[in-house]
Amino acid sequence: MRTRQISKQSLSKTLSEPWVDTTRRVYCEGDTAYVPVKEGSSFDTEIPDRVPYSGPGYQRMGDTLLLHGAAPTEEQLASLIAWENPSCILHTMTHEGVMRIPKTVVLYGTPHEVSFREAGISYTLDPSKVMFSQGNRGEKLRLRSLVLPGERIADMFAGIGYFTLSAALAGGNVHAMEINPVSFAYLTKNIRDNGLMERITPELGDCREKLSGVYDRILMGHFDAPDFLEEALRHAGPGTILHVHGIGDREPDISGTLAGAGFTYIISEHKVKKYSGNLRHSVWDVKLL
Repeated sequence: MRTRQISKQSLSKTLSEPWVDTTRRVYCEGDTAYVPVKEGSSFDTEIPDRVPYSGPGYQRMGDTLLLHGAAPTEEQLASLIAWENPSCILHTMTHEGVMRIPKTVVLYGTPHEVSFREAGISYTLDPSKVMFSQGNRGEKLRLRSLVLPGERIADMFAGIGYFTLSAALAGGNVHAMEINPVSFAYLTKNIRDNGLMERITPELGDCREKLSGVYDRILMGHFDAPDFLEEALRHAGPGTILHVHGIGDREPDISGTLAGAGFTYIISEHKVKKYSGNLRHSVWDVKLL
């Protein structure tokens, strides 16, 4: 591949130059960027064409890559490093307990804080210490389309702001509860960085002890959310909408709890993403009548 060699700091300005071949990927090594040039344009160096990475899927967060599922082979890992040139690669096998602490193996580099934007929202976190699923992006956008300005909203499992920030950006007033102190610290930072301090009240602790009053909408973005539904219903009334997340078919459990509490309701399921095997991550929208 014919390229021009420039400093990495100049990359953003250079990409708009007419000689740049935008159909090919820039290759970076250290502080140097190798920018592909169009046919007929002058170049100063030539590098071998890279073989596209074809191993397990991954997520990019800033300069860090996050893999789930099966670990890559040594060959796949080397190919991924050459393809993406990350500073760190983590393999997260699961998230443990109510605090959703990632069980992570470092495959390359040193874990550190990363900052990035997704759907107009800025996030900062250390993916080796707290959970973040980019597979929830569609659900965040869907939530943003549903929230009405002025709604009083409870986010029972706020984390670093996955759904809290989207709901507040849509005009909701969010009571954001998080039990993990590390996640809570990132939550408060992300609230500040996105300028949403007036719309979000963060609170550290167990949501079952922090819920207060009656809410217009209750966000339950945890795989064990159906097990917390009875407590959530104590802070709901006619017209309240609940978004109850879970893995597999949890609708019978949700319906049983609703009936047991004496509510009439409308329930609908929305698929979020594949989880593992034949299991899917879903969210059940429940409107109390």
